[in-house]
Amino acid sequence: MGSFTDNKTVQSDINEVLNEYGINWQEFKGKTWAITGATGLIGRLLVATLVAANKEYKLDMKVAAFVRNESKANAMFDEFIRDKEESGLEIVVQDITEPVSGDVPQADYIIHTASVTASKQMVEQPVETILTAIEGTKNVLEYAARKATTKVVYLSSMEVYGSVEGKTESVKEEDLGYIEVLNVRSGYPEGKRLCECLCASYAKEKGVHVKIVRLSATFGAGIDDNENRVFAQFARSTLKGEDIVLHTTGEKANCYCYTTDAIAGIIAVLLSGEDAQAYNICNMDTFCSIKEMAEVFASETKYGKTGVVIDIPEDVSKLGYAPASVLKLNSEKAMSLGWTPKVDMKEMSRRLMESLE
Repeated sequence: MGSFTDNKTVQSDINEVLNEYGINWQEFKGKTWAITGATGLIGRLLVATLVAANKEYKLDMKVAAFVRNESKANAMFDEFIRDKEESGLEIVVQDITEPVSGDVPQADYIIHTASVTASKQMVEQPVETILTAIEGTKNVLEYAARKATTKVVYLSSMEVYGSVEGKTESVKEEDLGYIEVLNVRSGYPEGKRLCECLCASYAKEKGVHVKIVRLSATFGAGIDDNENRVFAQFARSTLKGEDIVLHTTGEKANCYCYTTDAIAGIIAVLLSGEDAQAYNICNMDTFCSIKEMAEVFASETKYGKTGVVIDIPEDVSKLGYAPASVLKLNSEKAMSLGWTPKVDMKEMSRRLMESLE
C-alpha cells in the first residue's frame, strides 16, 4: 500500500484526535516516542497523529517507528521520511522478539502495539503467537528500564477476559473469566494475560512506569488493503452491493472502538493512568452481536440493497475465530481519566466505507 494518509477520511480522523479530545499536546514538547508494530493499524495511526501534532503545535518531538518490514514502512510513511526534519520520524528496523539495540535512542514514551493479530495465524502458528507476545513484551520492558522516567503503554486485548460466565452486563477490569488453555487458539489471550503479569512484575521489581490498555475490537479508516477481519469483509460486501455472508450464527457480542477513540484513550492512559493497572478502552454504546453489526453495515443502502446471510462451513475451526461469547466491557475506569469515546457504530461503519470508496 502507499501512503495511507492520502486518504481524506484518515486525514479527517487525525485532525479530530489533534483537536477534539482535549489532549494537552504541549506535554510532549521535545520528547521522544517509540511505537512498536508501527505498520499495524493502531501503530501507523499513532505515528501519523504524532507527526501531525509535531507539525501543528511545533513540538520538536522525535518519533521512532519500530518495524520489521522496512520497505512497507518506507512506502507507508514516505512523505514523513522525505520531510524528516519537520516530521521527526525515524524508521527503526527491529524484530521485537530480539533485544532492542543499545544504538536506538531512549524514548520518553513507548506504545507497544506489536502483536500477532490474524486469527488464522493464531491457529496455524500458535508457538510463534505466544513467543512473539512474551519475548516482544520482555524486550520492550527491558528497553524502557534503561531510563527511569520512561512511560509505557502495553496494548492488551479484550480476549484476556475469556468466557465470563454470569457477568454479561458490565465487565470491569477485575472480572477475568475462563480460557481453555489446551486449545491452541488460546495462545493469543493467554499470551496477553502473561504479558500483563510481566508488565506488573517489571513495575514492581524494576520500577518501570507501564500501564495496560485492554482494547475492544477496534477498526477504522486506514486499514490495510488485505485486511480480512469481519468489519473489513462487511464493508467491502456493502460497497459492492453484495450480501454480507456470516460463517457463524453471529451471536458473539462485544463492544467496539473506533480508531480515533482508541488513540485518544491510549494517550489518556499513558499520561494519567496508574502504573501496573489495566484499563478497558471501548465505546460501551456500541455493544452488539456480530449479526447486528453486519446489519448496521448492510443498512447503508446508498451502496445498493445488501442483506445478511448465514453460511457456516463444515470445519469453521480452521478459520481461527475466537470462541463465541457475550462480553460487554465497562470503560468507566478509563473515562475517569478524562477520556470520552465519541464515535458510535453507525458512524464507525460510515467512515470505514467512506475511506474504502
